[in-house]
Amino acid sequence: MAKIGLVGGLGPESTVEYYQSIISGYQEKLGSNKVLPHLVINSINMYQVFAYIDDDNTQGLSDYLTKAVNELEASGVDFAAISANTPHIVFDQVNRQTRLPLISIVEETVKDVRQANLNRVGLIGTRFTMANDFFKKPFRDVGIDVIVPNEKDQVLIHEKTVDELENGIVKEETKETFLEIICRMEEEDGIEGLILGCTEHPMLIKPTDTSIKQFNTTAIHVSALVERLTR
Repeated sequence: MAKIGLVGGLGPESTVEYYQSIISGYQEKLGSNKVLPHLVINSINMYQVFAYIDDDNTQGLSDYLTKAVNELEASGVDFAAISANTPHIVFDQVNRQTRLPLISIVEETVKDVRQANLNRVGLIGTRFTMANDFFKKPFRDVGIDVIVPNEKDQVLIHEKTVDELENGIVKEETKETFLEIICRMEEEDGIEGLILGCTEHPMLIKPTDTSIKQFNTTAIHVSALVERLTR
């Protein structure tokens, strides 16, 4: 049986979602609730990740994540994943510095959006994910435009994500604010779909909340991990 490793804690709420979803997906795939995947979680500090990014210290971030992946390798896992979008800002560097196969949340999301045949999608996430190019470039490379909110809305989304959602706090007024931003992106930017580019955002935004197709990066990533586990 394959053994999967997760770099977790980025944040804790989504790590719990990964753990539970991998188990349920694995059981569904094998058709039994009497089986469990072999899974190791290395939970690190999301605030340290944010500090590295705030300081523009990509080498420090890369080294921090590389150490976490290497610790998973030492535990005997066969492949691993970083269970958050924002740390993928240094995914390529970590991938080069480690021997363990890593499954990228960005690459898997690109595959899903391509299968939906959309040309223009919106992206919300932390300000690091929205402002930097690591998430957008793989889409551009295959001819898909990725649109992010204006700078003011980016700041608001980031603050609510870090202060509330990362701590498991879900507020109706925050949901209404997010949906207003998404509606503006539909009307003004012509987005055809929406990428929930933070693994906590599905706590707030549900598929029935928008008329356009949503791409839940947590669910997409988990699906790829379960597929790998059950080969």
